[in-house]
Amino acid sequence: MRSPVTSPSTGTLSPPEAERNDKPLSRRGDRVFAGLARAAGITIMVALAAVFVFLFAEGRSGLSAAEATYRPASDFLRYIGPLVVSTILAACIALLVAVPFAVAIALFISHYAPRSIATPVAYVIDLLAAVPSVVFGLWGGRYLAQFLQPAHVWLSEHLGFLPFFGSPPSPNGRSLFTAGIVLAIMILPIVTAISREVFAQTPRLHEEAALALGATRWEMIRYAVFPYARSGMVSGVMLGLGRALGETMAVAMVLATSPAVTLNIIGTAAPATIASNIALNYKEATPSRQSLLIATGLVLFAVTFLINFVARWVVGRNERKQARA
Repeated sequence: MRSPVTSPSTGTLSPPEAERNDKPLSRRGDRVFAGLARAAGITIMVALAAVFVFLFAEGRSGLSAAEATYRPASDFLRYIGPLVVSTILAACIALLVAVPFAVAIALFISHYAPRSIATPVAYVIDLLAAVPSVVFGLWGGRYLAQFLQPAHVWLSEHLGFLPFFGSPPSPNGRSLFTAGIVLAIMILPIVTAISREVFAQTPRLHEEAALALGATRWEMIRYAVFPYARSGMVSGVMLGLGRALGETMAVAMVLATSPAVTLNIIGTAAPATIASNIALNYKEATPSRQSLLIATGLVLFAVTFLINFVARWVVGRNERKQARA
């Protein structure tokens, strides 16, 4: 072990001694950061557990209440079934519309557009996330529904053999299809922003190597950018899906609801989503009815958690396959 050496000209410690004196401070900083990160993770887990405990404790009685509580249904499963179907349909419509546009916009900003155009476009897309949901609901119910009404008629005439586009179409355009379009616009900035960031973080050497091998720009994106950004893209889609599943006012202001179970997304009426059903009925509900609505919130919590768990498992499996390749 070397002994500390003092410089004869300046009297300062040699580098080995200086490094030895820096280690306690560095280790202390590492411990503080590790503690803060651990506390943040534990806090999130505790918050999730607290939400679950509250929903279960307050909504447990709603799972097996008197038959009159579930009217017009007769039990909890028949009450929650149409709400779950409508919630998933609206979220699927939103994802089918928003994800291709979001990925295309993110690629345009990160790989195609010059900076003078990409920066303003990115700002405009990000500003969409700041628009309140009630504004989207007003716009969707008063203008977009009327604008899309001819599309409802066309879908019914040409694709009416499918259960999703059966007749009669909505005469005012207020349907699950319109609600899904509104949700797609609302989740577009979330998916776009996350996809744009992960696309921009693709190692430059990977892109240059693909181009050097003769790949076109699209082939470079397909074989270099997409594999690297896959997990980030899935995370963005899951965040967008979470908002689509939990959106309340925009759906409540657009959708004309009915208790009947249907797959027809362009019809006159469809079941409300779980979140919008809670928002519309909670304030004036009796205590037993409030317990029922909280129980439906527990179902929505479980569905959202399950979807995110499956998505993270798929991403993790793909990453492990890439690591072994």
